[in-house]
Amino acid sequence: MALLRAQRFSDGDRLDVAGCPVRLKVDGRARRISLRVDRAKSEVVALAPSPRRLGEAVAFAQEKSAWIAGQLAALPGRVSLAPGGILRLNGKPYRLEAAPGRPRMTEEALIAPDDANWGLKILRLAKREAIAVLTERTAVHAAALGRPMPSVAVADPKARWGSCRPARPGAPAAIRYSWRLILAPAAVADYVAAHECAHLIEANHGPRFWALCEQLIGDPAPHRRWLRAHAAELHAIGA
Repeated sequence: MALLRAQRFSDGDRLDVAGCPVRLKVDGRARRISLRVDRAKSEVVALAPSPRRLGEAVAFAQEKSAWIAGQLAALPGRVSLAPGGILRLNGKPYRLEAAPGRPRMTEEALIAPDDANWGLKILRLAKREAIAVLTERTAVHAAALGRPMPSVAVADPKARWGSCRPARPGAPAAIRYSWRLILAPAAVADYVAAHECAHLIEANHGPRFWALCEQLIGDPAPHRRWLRAHAAELHAIGA
């Protein structure tokens, strides 16, 4: 214990605890040392109320190494796409097919040539659908709030489902989403679009911000719960 206290740790440090990834995090709102599972990143977060107590968080993580290993072992494994499978986009199931011609999306299937890049081409189709759906929902919510349409892009962040940069002089507002939202139910993706559009007016997460979210899509709590429960599943899908 004395050695751990003497060693210096920083917010964001990543450690190996009995073969498992653990990330250190300082949370000024925390009242005690604790552990939580970050399902999206497939790691455990050791929380400390202040930087000076990060050594205690490390010691606690080492004491709980068996619990950490069990929690991470229970997370979904990597899910690879394959012809004949099913991929849900915006809540609708699509068959995955390999066939000659350009990659394409029909009413019932995602189709790409049967080559070494088949999976990547299928994911590009999913991302193309993500940008189309999220752009449309962003336009609806921005209009409802009386705000100009922001630029919309998709990426593959591990820690958040969306981000908003409000408009500034000479630069329009911009919203970036995780493309993986297209893998979630339509109402969940729509909630994230409403959430980010609410940031066009309120840059924080105060009462007025949540009132705007409720104005746009009703109670956000069920959608937030769904994302917490299924984050690892969405991030496990790949080529």
